[in-house]
Amino acid sequence: MAFCPIFCCGNGSDRKGRGKKQPPWRVFSLKELHSATNNFNYDNKLGEGGFGSVYWGQLWDGSQIAVKRLKVWSNKADMEFAVEVEILARVRHKNLLSLRGYCAEGQERLIVYDYMPNLSLLSHLHGQHSAESLLDWNRRINIAIGSAEGIVYLHNQATPHIIHRDVKASNVLLDSEFQARVADFGFAKLIPDGATHVTTRVKGTLGYLAPEYAMLGKANESCDVYSFGILLLELASGKKPLEKLSSSVKRSINDWALPLACEQKFSEIADPRLNGDYVEEELKRVVLVALICAQSQPEKRPNMVEVVELLKGESKDKVSQLENNELFKSPLAVGNKNDGISAAEGSSDFISEEKESKHETEENTEP
Repeated sequence: MAFCPIFCCGNGSDRKGRGKKQPPWRVFSLKELHSATNNFNYDNKLGEGGFGSVYWGQLWDGSQIAVKRLKVWSNKADMEFAVEVEILARVRHKNLLSLRGYCAEGQERLIVYDYMPNLSLLSHLHGQHSAESLLDWNRRINIAIGSAEGIVYLHNQATPHIIHRDVKASNVLLDSEFQARVADFGFAKLIPDGATHVTTRVKGTLGYLAPEYAMLGKANESCDVYSFGILLLELASGKKPLEKLSSSVKRSINDWALPLACEQKFSEIADPRLNGDYVEEELKRVVLVALICAQSQPEKRPNMVEVVELLKGESKDKVSQLENNELFKSPLAVGNKNDGISAAEGSSDFISEEKESKHETEENTEP
């Protein structure tokens, strides 16, 4: 099957001839990427997932790259590859991972990105860097606001608008200054003008899935808002989205945090690795924003523009309204999310459990 021609839209000389601006990405040869990654050496592997593996590489000019290599070629994988390249080529924002280029030779499908030296948020919360406690409160609040602003761009400024569908800790990458870059658009969906949602096969990660999406496959911007709320709680508490209480019972992070928030016990929600070194009002605001994002009723969730405004605390009136939200008057206001997750498992196209990459897990001693 030939690769979708949408990405082979003329060569550089043709663009120059018409006086058009050169795109910020290019087509890489397979030989070039083999050389950059030392033939996709295991020691260069940064992570691994259902899609395949990501490798560190260095180009001839010394610049560092990350190369995503699809595990298995198929028509479906080819389509997901095409979607991700198309979306990455469309978007440019300081809080979104930039496309450097791609390679489509034979059955090889590879995407090239800027290398993020501080890896993913997941690696700092639960993975190989978790014991180093590099995420102080200032970095966490900046990561929260930065990743939210990246999603705002997808929902409101990209044309057409884009639903990410897989907002989670491993898809928030961190540059050398710990600035957030939202990544991995393999599950993303373009939303036509005027459409309120798209109905699709369920894809995503357990613990982050909005219940209406998990059960009905109806995806819209509000599904990303829900996932972002879970991410915020994870960032504030250091806990995983799902906590195993027994061999058959799991508790969601929002079900754990809501009763504590209702009782104003925010210090019990804070990640112990912060050692109490955080701004109390900011922590409270992050937790409350997270919980209204992760409500089971989508119509009660804020949009991402409102989320950014609340996280920044720029409007005292809106922060006051947030604190007085009816959700925080009764812990029973949150429905059981586990039912939605289990209902989706049998019909999903791809639902994974969030976990560290093989490369990182082997270096991490925690189970």
